[in-house]
Amino acid sequence: MTATLEQTAAPAANDAAPTAALRFITCGSVDDGKSTLIGRLLVDSKAVLSDQLAGVQRQGQDGRETDLALLTDGLSAEREQGITIDVAYRYFSSDRRKFIIGDTPGHEQYTRNMVTAASSADAAVLLVDATKLQWQEPGFPLLAQTRRHALLVQLLRVPAVVFAVNKLDAVADPQLAYTRIEAALRAFAQEAGIAVEAVVPLSALKGWNVVDPAPDAQWCGYRGPTLLHLLEGLPNTPAETGLPFAFPVQWVEKFSSSSDTSQGRRVFWGRVATGQARAGQRVRVLPSGQTAVIARVLNHVRSEREVPASHSAGIVLDREVDVSRGDWLLAENDDGSALQPARELSATVAWMDDEPLVPGRAYWALHGHRWVKAKVRRIVHQIDIQTLEEHDATQLPANAIGEVELVLQDAIATLPYRQSRTLGALVLVDQASHKTAAAVLVR
Repeated sequence: MTATLEQTAAPAANDAAPTAALRFITCGSVDDGKSTLIGRLLVDSKAVLSDQLAGVQRQGQDGRETDLALLTDGLSAEREQGITIDVAYRYFSSDRRKFIIGDTPGHEQYTRNMVTAASSADAAVLLVDATKLQWQEPGFPLLAQTRRHALLVQLLRVPAVVFAVNKLDAVADPQLAYTRIEAALRAFAQEAGIAVEAVVPLSALKGWNVVDPAPDAQWCGYRGPTLLHLLEGLPNTPAETGLPFAFPVQWVEKFSSSSDTSQGRRVFWGRVATGQARAGQRVRVLPSGQTAVIARVLNHVRSEREVPASHSAGIVLDREVDVSRGDWLLAENDDGSALQPARELSATVAWMDDEPLVPGRAYWALHGHRWVKAKVRRIVHQIDIQTLEEHDATQLPANAIGEVELVLQDAIATLPYRQSRTLGALVLVDQASHKTAAAVLVR
């Protein structure tokens, strides 16, 4: 269910903010003000040095003007064309919290970059340009890329979604515009099943409701917190510690026989995907099927202790087994059961290649650090981003979203993406061009 304005009111002054840094992205249609918004957050939170600020100033009609978008658009092609192409990450902190921002591109051509950033985000700020919408007319449509990014954020299970209605300083009746756009956004979100934290009116250019409130305390009839104050209270994505232990091996380190921590055995390094790495846990190696017991677990500073999901660990087994980069260590219960690998998957795909997806074509699939060959057996349906209806399809064009059936050359251990963002996610890569072709979410 969507939140009301009263539910998103500013936290009390003595409420403690979450201590972990919030990783969020800005997304939405092209030229909705994403880069400008991040620039405003950086400038108004005093995260930009004076020489950096001087470097993004240019000559305008009224003298020197600051182009806030240049604080994130760092590629020469981005500055030349005035658009965002790649994901730009910026770090800043307020008095209450630290933040990692991903500025994602709005062009359909670069949707793959937006998906990459959203897959690891705790929150998404989806900008909506009020000047591009026919809010004066009843039943006006939202922009296609606004709807597409919202659906992708939902599919990728980004925990918190905030709609930011931007450029309201440039419309004739900002309160009426905000009221109607908010209603349209909430109606779409309800239809798509997207839980919305808030719909915030703002002007990134002028800085209204970004870090500081608008000059009018009830501008646009809005009585909620500023965007920054709202972000300060959002929760981080919880680690998947309640699931069975799963560990993708990223690097194999060989210690000498004199090593105290490994006692001459190899150390398998990686990031714990689910559960907890602990000594005494019986594991099965995928794909070989061999079993062993975890003898020692090292954290990132090589201290022996349990390591939970989403943290890096080094694992030493009680005996030498054949384990290489790309293999998985999976928990094996007392009854001999473990996560059951499978070669056939039903999945939702966000297709990102310029060449359409055609059943029967083979791709490389990446799961953790393991590469296996994959083939799309059939396309079940395609989702119409305007109506959210499911239609039969024989192929998926660029930036389409649909459901497919995959057949893999070798079995992999997965869980539905709704249960695990790590075990339930794959990437398809074109075998010829080596381009990322699709984000795959196991159903």
